[in-house]
Amino acid sequence: MTEFTKRTTSPFRFDIVGSFLRPQQLKAARAKYQAGQLSRHELTKVEDSVIIDLIKKEEAAGLHAVTDGEFRRSWWHLDFIWGLHGIDQAAAKAGYGFHDETTRAETAKVSGKVSGEHHPFVNHFKFTRDHVSAGTQVKQTIPSPAQAFFEFLRPENILTVKEHYPSFDDFAADLVAAYRQVVADLYAAGCRTLQLDDCTWSTYADFAQHPEHIQTAGFDVQQLEKLERQSVELNNAVIDDQPADLVINTHDCRGNYHSTWAATGGYGPVADPLFTKEDVTAFYLEYDSDRAGGFEPLAAVPDDKYVVLGLVTSKNGQLEDRQAIIKRIHEAAQFHPLDKLCLSPQCGFASTEEGNVLTEDQQWAKIALIKDIANEVWG
Repeated sequence: MTEFTKRTTSPFRFDIVGSFLRPQQLKAARAKYQAGQLSRHELTKVEDSVIIDLIKKEEAAGLHAVTDGEFRRSWWHLDFIWGLHGIDQAAAKAGYGFHDETTRAETAKVSGKVSGEHHPFVNHFKFTRDHVSAGTQVKQTIPSPAQAFFEFLRPENILTVKEHYPSFDDFAADLVAAYRQVVADLYAAGCRTLQLDDCTWSTYADFAQHPEHIQTAGFDVQQLEKLERQSVELNNAVIDDQPADLVINTHDCRGNYHSTWAATGGYGPVADPLFTKEDVTAFYLEYDSDRAGGFEPLAAVPDDKYVVLGLVTSKNGQLEDRQAIIKRIHEAAQFHPLDKLCLSPQCGFASTEEGNVLTEDQQWAKIALIKDIANEVWG
């Protein structure tokens, strides 16, 4: 019988990406808050209550590392970016374009020198930390530095950077310093598992396989290689020289908004430099549909790094065929060692507060299936 390494730190064989469907109680409270019918303090009390309930459900499901479900956020990425000093919430000219929907039109603008002191996510982490059972780890998810930088490449946002910085290199340097400040504060608060959520790579892979999308997005082919190099450099500038006991992983998917998607194409075009040069412990990767391509690019992942296979979709409530998932895990093991593989949903269940189109019962059934399969494959 094959002996597999026992996982005591993230990633775990049975894992999650981060976000969960918002309970109706929270949605109603947020709507009242936005309408001026509820105070910030009253909304926070509701958030606290539903997060405590979620933590209990995560622990009951057997998860070793839990999150707050991203219940205090509207977006998986923008709320973090808005929490940095020198960056403000702003209306966008248009929402993000998905396959058959367009999101709310929100973005961020630079309003001064960027820094990371007293980020609200640090207190969010502390709350979750204080409500888990002994032995349960807390995973903090934030957008990658590359993802935050990419937000300011939107045409209307470029101007706000130029108003406050002589060059994008200077802006990038302050952004990295701000991130390192937040990471240091999270670490001081007890965070030992950090996940950098990053959709830039799926965008670049899409561009490489669909050149017509590059011009639509306002870029050119020559920029693509520079953007990929820049993304690795930005992420590694935050990852490198962190404490040895801080595990930093990354998640990459092709967009997740109200059960639809934004990009398509396999990881092949970005395997180098993403898999070969980014200094993370594990890659959480979307693999729930043909849009993700084959497992061949996993051969580029160094053997000392983990791959968390997102084979179970979070986009609908239909439960996957157990044996089909097990078969796909072993297919992936032809390109990366089985002992270095884990299993999770392909993304969160609610990357934005709208959430995906499935029920909470279906959400937890997916998680139970992942646990059951992981126990069979890895013991």
